[in-house]
Amino acid sequence: MSDRTSWMSRLGLRHPIIVAPMAGVSTSELVAQVSNVGALGSLAIGPDSPELGRRRITETQSKTSRPFNVNLFCHRTSSHPQLDAAWLDHLRPEFARFDSEPPPHLDEPYDTAWSNVELQQMVLRTSPTVVSFHFGLPDVAFLRALRRAGILTMACVTSPDEARQAARASVDVLVAQGVEAGGHRGCFDPARDSQLTTAALVRRLVRLTNLPVVAAGGIMNGSAIATMLAEGACAVWMGTAFVLCPESGADPAYRAALRRASATPKHRFEGAAESVTVSPTADSDPTDMIATTGVTSAISGRPARGLVNRFHRIGRAYPHRLPGYPRTYAAGKALHQLAAAHQCEDYAAHWAGRGVAQARTLPAADLVEVLTEERLRHQS
Repeated sequence: MSDRTSWMSRLGLRHPIIVAPMAGVSTSELVAQVSNVGALGSLAIGPDSPELGRRRITETQSKTSRPFNVNLFCHRTSSHPQLDAAWLDHLRPEFARFDSEPPPHLDEPYDTAWSNVELQQMVLRTSPTVVSFHFGLPDVAFLRALRRAGILTMACVTSPDEARQAARASVDVLVAQGVEAGGHRGCFDPARDSQLTTAALVRRLVRLTNLPVVAAGGIMNGSAIATMLAEGACAVWMGTAFVLCPESGADPAYRAALRRASATPKHRFEGAAESVTVSPTADSDPTDMIATTGVTSAISGRPARGLVNRFHRIGRAYPHRLPGYPRTYAAGKALHQLAAAHQCEDYAAHWAGRGVAQARTLPAADLVEVLTEERLRHQS
């Protein structure tokens, strides 16, 4: 057994598959079903209060005796009222579409685990087997407390420099998250994003460190899993592939949007068009396997990949600095909720990775088995 896979034996994993923590999608049922068949489910509690997070962890523990991962946000927060006011004013015409006004100010909708004693103590009391970090690392004291409690730690990293920081902090496992990934990648500082693909990042990290490396981003089938394992990854981290599972918390509009995307023929575009039906965006990626996803910061204040919507155009037209994450998200959520009440999904954050065309509607446990069969066929 190699040092890179010993952690998987420690957890008793039968499959090198981790279902990514997805806020609003990662239900206790999804996590339990995945973990019960020998993969690793992940519970996203970043958007939750400590009390709600505690209830969700204990609910999941009641449904599985197997290990699962609890994911925490580790962003740094800052407040700039002038940036808030300018962004809200820019969104005023969008709210006016529904005969409404923007909120008078922006709040912080999500807590951070950074120096958050109440949240940290709750996690230590509930004692999940695995804890992972997104948007950076928590403070050293919390990392030491997790280590003393025997909790395995993972950190999402998007560059060799972030991997070095995680290694110095004695994180147990690196999650190498490439640009193909849906939703918010775990960049410590989005302004320094190296924009590496999953395969390129995995190759670099395997050479850089002896820590286990998990591949994340654009992985939708067993063939892709086999490819990442051949590159040196010990496991894969899959999100978009599991959104359409009946156990997920995706709402009907999100499911319908993903099904439309998965029914779209695959293309490889030479130009900068983001979609055959949607105008190009500033962050359009010409290498997208299917031209339905794009990256924008206008929804939340951090770059995130999802199905292209009206926010991509709004963000492209905005000439100033956004308020930042997660304050920008407060405006995005308010606008989406208002629009949805009028049966309009123009502002919905339908996060999806580049491989969305390959999304399948299967029960989570069945999907794990299908992915394993595909991987083994590819490896044989």
